[in-house]
Amino acid sequence: MKTQNNILRRQFLTHVAQTSPAPQLIEVARAEGVYFYTPEGKEYFDLISGVSVSNVGHANSAVVEAVCRQARDYMHIMVYGEMVERPQVEYATLIASLLPEPLNSVYFLNSGAEAVEGALKLAKRYTARTEMISMRRAYHGSTHGAMSMMGFPEGEEWKNAFRPLLPDCKAIEYNNFDDLQQITERTACVLCEPVQGEAGVRLPKDGYLEALRRRCTEVGALLIFDEIQTGMGRSGEMFAMTKFGVTPDIVCLAKAFGGGMPLGAFVSSNEIMNTLQSNPVLGHITTFGGHPVCCAAGLAATQYLIDNKVVEDVERKGALFERLLVDHPNVVEIRRNGLLLAVELGSSERLYKIMDIFIERGILSDWFLYCDTAFRISPPLVITDSEIYKCVKIIENCLNDL
Repeated sequence: MKTQNNILRRQFLTHVAQTSPAPQLIEVARAEGVYFYTPEGKEYFDLISGVSVSNVGHANSAVVEAVCRQARDYMHIMVYGEMVERPQVEYATLIASLLPEPLNSVYFLNSGAEAVEGALKLAKRYTARTEMISMRRAYHGSTHGAMSMMGFPEGEEWKNAFRPLLPDCKAIEYNNFDDLQQITERTACVLCEPVQGEAGVRLPKDGYLEALRRRCTEVGALLIFDEIQTGMGRSGEMFAMTKFGVTPDIVCLAKAFGGGMPLGAFVSSNEIMNTLQSNPVLGHITTFGGHPVCCAAGLAATQYLIDNKVVEDVERKGALFERLLVDHPNVVEIRRNGLLLAVELGSSERLYKIMDIFIERGILSDWFLYCDTAFRISPPLVITDSEIYKCVKIIENCLNDL
């Protein structure tokens, strides 16, 4: 077994493209609920959930059965064209029923970055404008368009090596009311996370999202919400937009949207979305977006959240995590949105040290792209109270060792 594992790790390092010079090399044998296990049987609490992907838990039987059933019926035919495919239609209908009006037209894609790309194209097409505005410390994906909307100047660390990127893009300060005046009649769209994720879970100030909505309406710019990380129940409501009472013109969805399968979407009104149909025809196309197996998984996961009233308990569970950890002497503060928490330690040195301790003790967590002083707690939404207490006990012991 040990020899086989070593061979697999060598093959991983040789043949699987790496994104950093020091991968963790934790081999996954299986996963269930809030845990995953190595071939040796070591148990890990998954506090990342694939970055808020596995909201219904690993190996959720409803999702697994839906995937198997759809795979037996058919897989790829031609998802964008003239074909009517039941999983896609039923999932789009359900999502439209959960979103506020007039968000009723769903364009399926493969990922969050693709959803952002499609939303940006749609905004430029509908408004016939070119300027696009994002927020500082924002992360929207790694493709060229999405990267162009990565918050400047903080995102320059990732962007600079890949320039030139899209022109006519700029970033304003999230939660700065005065900066809203930079949104003008030249602006095609403003792309904003209702809660900034990779900035370290930064919540909107009272009235900020409402003011942003008003300014976009005043000048005719489209407001795009990136709910890729906050959507599908993570915020304590199915979508953060309903939690804060602000409806965008376009919303981007992914991560938990696919129930563990690769699936994204941008959603808008029929009026706006229909502009992709002509001048030019096929204004946005995709080969695999809305794949029937992925849609079946997403549909099953979302229906599971609804049928089991999972989302209704998210806020209480997040508050329980916060209450149990906030008074630890090594915790500076906790920033929280539902079951997405940033536990602030105050320094990157302490953060990197506790990451090593976590791995040793059976906790998988990470930090945030724009905040390497806080660790992430983003478990599957189905985590139980007893699992929270068990997990917090391990975290406390790790914090003690700092």
